[in-house]
Amino acid sequence: AEVCSVYVLRSDGVLELFATEGLNPGSVHEASLKIGQGLVGTIASTARPLNLSDAQHHPAFAYLPETGEEIYNSFLGVPILRAGRPLGVLVVQNQAQRNYRDDEVEALETTAMVLAELIAAGQLEGLDKKGAGLDLSRPQRLEGVALADGIGLGYVVLHEPRVLVTNLFNENAEFETRRLHESLGKLRISIDDMLERPDVARDGEHREVLETYRMFANDRGWVRRMEEQIVNGLTAEAAVEKVQSDNRARMMRQSDPYLRERLHDFDDLAYRLLRELVGKPHGPLKEKSTRDYIVVARNMGAAELLDYNGPQLRGLVLEEGAPTSHVVIVARALGIPVVGQVQNVLSLADTDNAIIADGLDGEVYVRPTEEIQSAYSEKVRFRAKRQEIYDKLRDEPAVSKDGVAVNLLMNAGLLMDLPNLERSGAKGIGLFRTELQFMVASHMPRPNEQENLYSAVLEAAGSLPVTFRTLDIGGDKVLPYMRHEQEENPALGWRAVRLSLDRPGLLRPQIRALLKAAANRELRVMIPMVSETREITAVRKLINREVELLTRFGHSVPRRLAVGAMIEVPSLLFQLDELMQAVDFVSVGSNDLFQFMFASDRGNPRIAKRFDPMSRPFLRALRRIVDAAARFDTPLTLCGEIAGKPISALALLGIGFRSISMSAVYIGPVKAMLIETDIARLEQALLPELDKPSGGQTMREFLTDYAAQNGIPY
Repeated sequence: AEVCSVYVLRSDGVLELFATEGLNPGSVHEASLKIGQGLVGTIASTARPLNLSDAQHHPAFAYLPETGEEIYNSFLGVPILRAGRPLGVLVVQNQAQRNYRDDEVEALETTAMVLAELIAAGQLEGLDKKGAGLDLSRPQRLEGVALADGIGLGYVVLHEPRVLVTNLFNENAEFETRRLHESLGKLRISIDDMLERPDVARDGEHREVLETYRMFANDRGWVRRMEEQIVNGLTAEAAVEKVQSDNRARMMRQSDPYLRERLHDFDDLAYRLLRELVGKPHGPLKEKSTRDYIVVARNMGAAELLDYNGPQLRGLVLEEGAPTSHVVIVARALGIPVVGQVQNVLSLADTDNAIIADGLDGEVYVRPTEEIQSAYSEKVRFRAKRQEIYDKLRDEPAVSKDGVAVNLLMNAGLLMDLPNLERSGAKGIGLFRTELQFMVASHMPRPNEQENLYSAVLEAAGSLPVTFRTLDIGGDKVLPYMRHEQEENPALGWRAVRLSLDRPGLLRPQIRALLKAAANRELRVMIPMVSETREITAVRKLINREVELLTRFGHSVPRRLAVGAMIEVPSLLFQLDELMQAVDFVSVGSNDLFQFMFASDRGNPRIAKRFDPMSRPFLRALRRIVDAAARFDTPLTLCGEIAGKPISALALLGIGFRSISMSAVYIGPVKAMLIETDIARLEQALLPELDKPSGGQTMREFLTDYAAQNGIPY
């Protein structure tokens, strides 16, 4: 080649001519192209090589007069890729018109792979000039979605640590090919072992994933491409990395969600193979960290997060994740901040990088500057001081300024939640999610395991009330050991009480465990996802049958049994009088009721913030429930995210709620708001405002102004 040039992708999305042999030296750091502009920009945007015999007549050609490249005709450019992400472009050119051979393309791609590691490690001379250089040496601010409240500062721990390939070129191709096949053999055996493990159910979606892994691990095309890279001079590890980087670049351009999901399967398989080659175990590092850390992952299961739980765990950052993800629910129980839907965080963060996870604003800072670290350290100190104030309120009665008592309850679902009952000053557990025990287990919890958990919960609560919600599984809450059927709209499908009534073999053992655990105590059982009151009648019959059975065999049963329903489905808003007479108490599941009322998937970032739970239509619906409960003297509680924010909890007080349940960490802030609020005055101001037509001041704006004017902390 008569010309060789390197273009590096800058932080502003511009490809800068970083070095050249053959073009005008004065154009280095001066010539640049945007992504998608010219041949170089096209290569960066498509992550594909371009091999042209007459480059200047290609429709994408962009003439840069400062380079002096007009005398060159043939052109070969390849993307500089790392983890499937373009870091730049490597180009060779010749005056003679020619097509470069396949082995020359391969040679240039291998060289680009070496450059990618140099760029990522910040080892390219002059890399910081004019902001050039990459991600793994520069501070990064990434935007995501706040999924669990709080701020975490620490160092990156990758859930699946990357294997850094440093030995790229082989000295003996036969030896490297043999190493590859030996590691492939071990990989295949490990997958077979997983499939044969006794704790892996014979059916279910998880098994299909493992079967897919087995199919990929035996794919001849994948193996052949790795063998070809070894023949071209790479080590076995570098061959795996090269082929997977090519796969990733190609599949990241796919819009088909199924194909994008297969990319994750291939990634996981390639990482497993790399670990086999270098002798590292698969999975998270088990050594206890001696400093604060934040786990970074594409996604993870709830049980996997529990492996990390300890005093040094300060947060979780996910490339995916949604507010209702099982791992997010567990993270809230642990009291750690979570930021989800952070694009490319796995490519931009590396082990031991400093990182900040802002679970308030949904921001992540990788390798933050000293100024950012200092500002967030101050934020954390401020929050700690504010928490001290909340801690002092723990034993204060939850009574408003004008003497109205409000029941502040906490949500729970795991044994680790129970210490928060005393710590937060909650007056009971308003929602115990029994399904979490099923989600974090590797097998269906046996009746005695369920009974032991429920007994421990009641023991920890002492004289305080506990409301157990029966199994709310199905939809997005998939148990790994149960067969799962694909549904068009899982949130509206076969889940919760619908599944329980169709599969009494699931519900009956749970009811029996609850009845035995609550022997000679009060037992409060709540039914989720009720759509019609006849579903309550059906569950009552099932409960009564279990009571009779236990009594017949000499078991003690609860001294008082209360059966309630969750109002989550809008159809119940038109059966309120009938409902209040059919149950002993009612709870509003505000999260689901809101998303069903507005046909708004709260896990979808494009619409999650479009509608406001403090809007007039939703508050009017909640007011109808309050009025119906008052008419029939039916105890009423609201459980959901709206209860945990002081400003929205203020709205609930204003429309008549006197019992609300929330995550334990929010009880302090809500109580601080309550004791500064005159509820009678609030109702006089809010209820007329609620009846006004929408279009002027929003209810959120009205309540924010009201709180500010009346000295109410929000």
